[in-house]
Amino acid sequence: MNYLEWEPIYKEILKDFGFNREENDRSARILCDTIKDRSVSLDELEKIIRGEDVLVCGDAPTLREDLRSIELFDFKIIAADGATSTILREGVFPDVIVTDLDGTIGDIIYANRMGSIIVVLGHGDNIEMVKKVVPNLSRLLGTTHGAPFDQIYNFGGFTDGDRAVFLADALGARQITLLGFDFEDATASERKRKKLRWAKRLIDGLL
Repeated sequence: MNYLEWEPIYKEILKDFGFNREENDRSARILCDTIKDRSVSLDELEKIIRGEDVLVCGDAPTLREDLRSIELFDFKIIAADGATSTILREGVFPDVIVTDLDGTIGDIIYANRMGSIIVVLGHGDNIEMVKKVVPNLSRLLGTTHGAPFDQIYNFGGFTDGDRAVFLADALGARQITLLGFDFEDATASERKRKKLRWAKRLIDGLL
C-alpha cells in the first residue's frame, strides 16, 4: 500500500486508540539506529515471498489444530508475533516473523538464529523492547506505522496479523492463506476486540 493511501487510515487509528504519533515516530528512529548493518535488503525478503503460496499465521487458540490440518511445506510461512511459539512447537520454523516484540522473545530470537527473518515494528509503546531485544537479532527489517524513511518501511496494516498479510501482498505472494485468525474472540479484552475489528476491516479491504 502506498503511504499516501495508508496515512488517512493511520490517522483514524491514532484517533480511535489515542496513540501518540510523535512517540511512534521516535520509536521508528530508535529502531533504525539500532538495526544498523543487520538489516536484510527488501530484495532478499521479496525473493522469499514473490510468486509463492504464503501461509499467514495469527495467534488464535485454534492455530495448533489448524496447523495440523494443512501441509505446511507447501507454503512459505509468515508468523504474526505470538504465533511463532505455536509454530515452533510443531517442529517448523517460520520463514518470516512479523512482530512488535510482545510475543515470547526467547522463541523469536531462537527462530531468528535458525534462519527466520524478523520484521520488527517500532511504535510508542515498545521503545524499551526495541532497545533491549533488537541488538540480539540479525537478518531483520524495520517497519513503522508512520511515514517510511531510510531502512524503515511501511507496507500497511496495524496489528501483527494484518501487517503480515499486507507484507505478503506487497511483496508479491501468489496466494495468501490465513490460519489462526479469530476476529470474533469473545474471550479477548475490549481493547483487543477493537484491534481485531480493525484487523478484519483492513484484511477484508485488501484481499
